[in-house]
Amino acid sequence: MEFNLARVIAMVAEAHPERAALIHRGRQILFPDLVQRYRQLGTALNAAGIGCHTERSELDGHESGQDHVALYLNNELEYLESMLGGWAARAATFNVNHRYMADELAYLLTDSAAKVVFVNSMYAPNLAEVLSQLPKIELIVQVQDDSNNELLRGATFYDDFIRDREPRALDDCSEDDLYVLYTGGTTGMPKGVLWRNADFFVGALGGSNRNEGREYDSYEEVVEAANRGTLRWLTAAPFMHGAAQWIALQALSMGHTIVLPDVTDRYDATNVLEVCNRESVEFLQIVGDAFARPLLDASRMTQVIPQSLRSIISGGAVLNSELKEELKQQFGGVTIRDSIGSSETGVQGSNVSTKEQSSSTGDFEPAPGSTVVNASLSAIVDAGSDEIGWFAMSGRVPLGYLNDAAKTQKTFPVIDGVRFSVPGDRARLLNDGRIEVLGRDSVTINSGGEKIYAEEVENAVKNHPAIYDAVVCGRPSERWGSEVVAIVQLVEGVQAPESEIIEHCAGYIGRYKRPKAIIEVPQIKRSPAGKPDYRWAQAVARESSKD
Repeated sequence: MEFNLARVIAMVAEAHPERAALIHRGRQILFPDLVQRYRQLGTALNAAGIGCHTERSELDGHESGQDHVALYLNNELEYLESMLGGWAARAATFNVNHRYMADELAYLLTDSAAKVVFVNSMYAPNLAEVLSQLPKIELIVQVQDDSNNELLRGATFYDDFIRDREPRALDDCSEDDLYVLYTGGTTGMPKGVLWRNADFFVGALGGSNRNEGREYDSYEEVVEAANRGTLRWLTAAPFMHGAAQWIALQALSMGHTIVLPDVTDRYDATNVLEVCNRESVEFLQIVGDAFARPLLDASRMTQVIPQSLRSIISGGAVLNSELKEELKQQFGGVTIRDSIGSSETGVQGSNVSTKEQSSSTGDFEPAPGSTVVNASLSAIVDAGSDEIGWFAMSGRVPLGYLNDAAKTQKTFPVIDGVRFSVPGDRARLLNDGRIEVLGRDSVTINSGGEKIYAEEVENAVKNHPAIYDAVVCGRPSERWGSEVVAIVQLVEGVQAPESEIIEHCAGYIGRYKRPKAIIEVPQIKRSPAGKPDYRWAQAVARESSKD
């Protein structure tokens, strides 16, 4: 059975009209009201000529037959409504990083061939700066916020856009309709990943009967699964990041409630804790160390420890084992679910740590379809092999990259008749079937003929008590070709000699992997979703070599 998310959530709403779908700043949106609003949005988009113009059966994997809608929005109710409203109209929405400068924004909106932009008023001046370069944009829908910026010329306010619209029927919404997610672009230019709705529902949202280890047979079975009760989930990461979208859509498809922080344009750990406490949140989603460390600092400073919190879910970046232990201790033994995956694979594995279990970093219980293929992309490696291969996923994976046939073919190879997604992470398949993930090949450092994985060194450096945050990269070296450099942000008020930090790494990694230099900076530059900016790190490392 194949599914469309707009239809799934509409059926859940019909079965559970009393449940809250969204909570933000004390305002509750019940499931039927959410569905009403996104169906009205679907009608409004169709009336503007936005929708599907070519069915999937006539297209190659890297092609789209739908109009594309940019979501240049903060973490507010309108973001999720717009995603679902896009599907209701049979259009395809995609994420926009609201920290992009003019050139980056123009690139993204051009590469995506966006026809529509939904934009928060606070970002309207940024959009206005590049509109002359974007002749394909036909419609701008502006979401009012505290900035009180004026309406862009030719734009329509969001509430006016959907007001008095008849709700669109969802009968023709297809399992083939696209979910589009742009990659972060921290190591290269962002690319649009194309998922069929049906594949996205299973591969990224876990839409299946887990008790029986099979996919759902019908929409009715999905609704029946939602009968088990409702929980409250808070997404701390921005919706411009796939992990936050996936958690929110997964929760809604299960009939659960999404709670949004009061502060919507950035990660405010203190506010996240306050809202978790106020709204009795049970599941909190974060992104790795960059979110965990401020969360711990905020809780210790304010003494806010939400008593309802049952689980912290991390994905999209490394979550260090020592931070996992600190989170469990600070928040009363919560379960830590560390997930791994990518825009191109969905969820590939998880590492679950409870109060009774010790934590580890970088090893995962594989999800169905998750494995390691060899370096030549010709076979799956044997469990326990010393070979370092590629972390791969088969089954419900994306169609490809928007308008890039060559990269689609490279990332989605066919091995022994099976189509895999291999986005570029190096890994080992361990004896017990778990997968040890070493890191992204694009940021691997080749030093003295040895491959060194940046994330492995970062974990070692961050285990030093004086290190608040760190990112590792290579810089040119006459002796080694490339040498390992750690750029670090120290704990406020704490000092640590370079030699001490380097020697500390000896307890975690081999001598040849240790940093050759430590560069201290006031703050590590990361994306709003917590991902390290390796291009920035490499620029810092190169500049330091001139000193």
